[in-house]
Amino acid sequence: MSTSTGPGSTSGDPPCADGTILCEGNNKKVCDGVGGFKDEEVCPGFCLEGVGCVACEPGSFKCEGDKVQKCDDQGGAYGDIETCDPIQGQLCDAMAGSCQGDCAPANLGTSYIGCDYYPTVTAGLHETNPWVFDYAVVVANTTAKNTKITVTRGANLIVNDMVGPNTAKVIKLPYIDALNIPAIATQGPTVMLADGAYRLRSDNPVTVYQYQPLQYKVGNAFSYINDAGLLLPVNTWGQDFRVASRNHWTFANYQIPGFYAVTAKEDGTQVTLTPSATGNKVYAGAGVAADGTGVVMLNEGDVLEVFTQAKGGGPDGSDLTGTRIESTKPVQVIGGHKCTNVPFNVQFCDRLEESIPPIDVLSKEYIVTAPLINANTKKGEMVRIIATEANTALTYDPPQNGAPAMLVNAGDYAEIANTQADFKITGDKKILVAQYFIGQNGGGGSGDPAMAIAVTTEQFRTGYLIHAPTNYDTSFANIVAPPNANITVDGAPVGGFAAIGATGFSVARIPLSNAGDGNHLFAGDQKFGVMIYGYGQYTSYWYPGGLDLNFIPQ
Repeated sequence: MSTSTGPGSTSGDPPCADGTILCEGNNKKVCDGVGGFKDEEVCPGFCLEGVGCVACEPGSFKCEGDKVQKCDDQGGAYGDIETCDPIQGQLCDAMAGSCQGDCAPANLGTSYIGCDYYPTVTAGLHETNPWVFDYAVVVANTTAKNTKITVTRGANLIVNDMVGPNTAKVIKLPYIDALNIPAIATQGPTVMLADGAYRLRSDNPVTVYQYQPLQYKVGNAFSYINDAGLLLPVNTWGQDFRVASRNHWTFANYQIPGFYAVTAKEDGTQVTLTPSATGNKVYAGAGVAADGTGVVMLNEGDVLEVFTQAKGGGPDGSDLTGTRIESTKPVQVIGGHKCTNVPFNVQFCDRLEESIPPIDVLSKEYIVTAPLINANTKKGEMVRIIATEANTALTYDPPQNGAPAMLVNAGDYAEIANTQADFKITGDKKILVAQYFIGQNGGGGSGDPAMAIAVTTEQFRTGYLIHAPTNYDTSFANIVAPPNANITVDGAPVGGFAAIGATGFSVARIPLSNAGDGNHLFAGDQKFGVMIYGYGQYTSYWYPGGLDLNFIPQ
């Protein structure tokens, strides 16, 4: 209701100009120019100085169910700014203007520990023994609380489970055959599968590893094709990647491809593919051309899986490594191979898989250390270095004879074919570094190829809760730390560190016990890195124990 008033006192400050709008609390007043007010109104919403009655106070927050809403700058209306997920234990807090809880983005930070993951089945030789060996995730609870786990696929609930404090649990999930077992003699086409990924959420922070398959041996049957990968939580996904994979492999009459898989977390995610010089021959499909180019639209939970097609040669010239993946919204990228020798002429083939970090979190320097094959013997590895920019110069500490010195084009890669050395790789621009076990016949008597992505020293942490599966014959950890760091594993101090050139870092290699549930707690008084790996007959696994995923400038 409006009311008119007569002239007010003219003493004190000069009267405000006619028509000026003032606010006293939630009361709107319009000056008459002679010291009084010609109109007054109690605002039903909020009084904004100079404007009058508006719907809400600019910049204020409120909760509408699970949605956090913020009033716009003009006070016209509240709009959604964040949706709180009750499955992750998040609650809307109007005072803070954000979702609150241990799984709220502001509390999680950016590391391998999170509350929202997308386990994604990728290609393997599952067709050789489909009913014996399981696809599974292992969820390691990093907290002192019981933690609820919810796994969905699209609108369908798959699993409700609970993981106890500071423990790990295996959760078996159905294989998704459209992503896993096209016939190996005619591999392809490239596929896009709606709701192809699982979504795993927790109400406390966890780490998640996926195993394809989980077991390497059941009874007298061997799977032969294991690998495992550390999954990255959705709050660390990115929009610009370079792929790490391996060369297409032709064996007898079989065409066995390398692959990458892209998973979206939001509807309307446009993915643009730019092949590297070696990634330009693929099985076409799902909007991806035979030359590896494509623009594909994905919705939440959709998976695009791209497969190589043979070019010929030994090793085959078709290799997705270095291909660029750009997206309009954050995505997950997994690179790998259905089954391959490493190198191509050393038996036996094994499956490869690893999550690829976005370029934003990559760095210019990495330390790679040779794995053990038993308590006293190192295993050979192949190291692949991938350029994110043209004209990337490479140096090594200590120097490595014959190691590549230059990558000319963005997406180019170079290899150190077989090494048991420990050394730092430095580029003058950001690089991605992948490591591969040499096949079992290359020495050591155990463990076919596996793949891991090296972690830059800039993303090292002071603590890790890792999982080393107990159904393998042996598991080990390589620990890279400053020489004066105090590192413990499950409370016991780690010794036996050896200096790595003049890098200022040292490495220790330790066995991990198969007793218990496979969880191991690594702690240090300085930041350090951990790589976890293990072996069975004719198979192996390898992945980073964990990492931060903080933005690193170019």
